[in-house]
Amino acid sequence: MPRRARARNRQLDRRDAASFPDAMPPSPRPVLPRPVLPRPVLPRPALPRLAVRALILADDRLLVVNAYPGGQSDLWCAPGGGVHAGSSLPDNLIREVMEETGLTIAVGAPALVNEFHDPATGFHQVELFFRCTVIAGDIATPWTDPEGVVTDRAWVTRSDLAALRHKPASLGPAAWGTGIAYDPLEVIVR
Repeated sequence: MPRRARARNRQLDRRDAASFPDAMPPSPRPVLPRPVLPRPVLPRPALPRLAVRALILADDRLLVVNAYPGGQSDLWCAPGGGVHAGSSLPDNLIREVMEETGLTIAVGAPALVNEFHDPATGFHQVELFFRCTVIAGDIATPWTDPEGVVTDRAWVTRSDLAALRHKPASLGPAAWGTGIAYDPLEVIVR
């Protein structure tokens, strides 16, 4: 390039730099792209299963179910079950109680958060218990759980519940109490 052209380019460069005082000076070295390393594939931890349960009191009696096919266990619990994605917690609970008891309910306020796990399998369940009322149906009418899980339903008093093997241990205080409680993580009982 002729000497005159080089001098003219230097003048233009100075003028351009003066027009943009905040401009960064050119980097002395080219920036090389960083290599993209493959991400390691890590095992995904199992997520807890979310379930809803109904605390239904009528005439100072609590509705409980034996949720073991063929009555394989003497363990009783509040009716309810697993949550389906895309449905609200109350809608899931209404569906589960209908399946397990044949009753139509109105869902009220939450009363208890309970969780349990099985260390041998990694299974972990978080249960939300809601205060509910019956708006239609009767457990005296013939009924069959379509899933074949619940084999028996019963209305129990506080003293009846105390004599039954049930989970969680805080079921009675949550049902007959007020407010909301938390029952910490415990090992599953069958």
